[in-house]
Amino acid sequence: MERRILVTGAVGQIGSELIPALRAKHGGENVIAVGHKKEPTEEFRSSGPYETADTTDKEEIKSLIEKYDINTIYHLVGVLSAVGEKKPDLAWSVNMDGLKNVLDLAVEYKIDRLFWPSSIAAFGPTTPLENTPQRTVLEPTTMYGVTKVAGELLCQYYFVKYGLDVRSLRYPGVISWKTPPGGGTTDYAVAIYYDAVQKGSYDCFVGEETVLPMMYMDDAVQATIQLMEAEPEKITVRTAYNLTAVSFSAKELADNVAKHVDGFTCTFTPDERQKIANSWPSSIDDSKAREDWGWSHKFGLDEISGDMITNLTNNQ
Repeated sequence: MERRILVTGAVGQIGSELIPALRAKHGGENVIAVGHKKEPTEEFRSSGPYETADTTDKEEIKSLIEKYDINTIYHLVGVLSAVGEKKPDLAWSVNMDGLKNVLDLAVEYKIDRLFWPSSIAAFGPTTPLENTPQRTVLEPTTMYGVTKVAGELLCQYYFVKYGLDVRSLRYPGVISWKTPPGGGTTDYAVAIYYDAVQKGSYDCFVGEETVLPMMYMDDAVQATIQLMEAEPEKITVRTAYNLTAVSFSAKELADNVAKHVDGFTCTFTPDERQKIANSWPSSIDDSKAREDWGWSHKFGLDEISGDMITNLTNNQ
């Protein structure tokens, strides 16, 4: 079946790199990018169809599904953790109402497959923080996390009740060079590279001993496509799969960056985001994803730093 793909949140961190990969695979004309407020680059616009829509407006999304005869959806829109704590009503509206709209339309238009991103934010302080199991306690203390748990259960409900083939990943912190930090608690692991190249120093907003699971964008894109291409019988988790690559402390990250940028210095000044980071796991068991559909990461910390520094330096 020819894929006719709609990607919401197209100009966000994941969308901006997932869409080029999907267009390379399925053809630019078959991948419809949907943004909202943030403007895409001209290169992004020229590679395939681009539309502006608000996912909390069901009719706007409905019109795009009909216009492009969509059969596959990647619903990436979301208000992230730090922003969500400042604007909890907005986070609920965008993260939940938008998801419910897309799920309802997916059932109505018999969408073949739907992807929605969950996050390690679904975990909380009562979750086992080391080697966090696939099935575990989900008691988050942020609005972002609350919407992720609710979203996971809603996705599973639509699979059980309507047979909708909806799939999800609990992304760890995702590191990429193409988009600047966007309001997430793990964004220190992105911002440090930007400031290292541009300023030669960085003031980290979490403490040096903070350890969180991370992943390079190339691996995140690969995992997302791999999950969506897996045969339905291989998908045994209908909430969201644990996903990870490597865990390291903020100081280990800073020390590694210093190996690649001469003279780089890093200070640590924890702010309100430290409390959020403390409620999340330091490492995750993603063996179910590796077992079910063959997930395997490629980038460790050294590879991430080398690629980030090279690309940010070349694109200053």
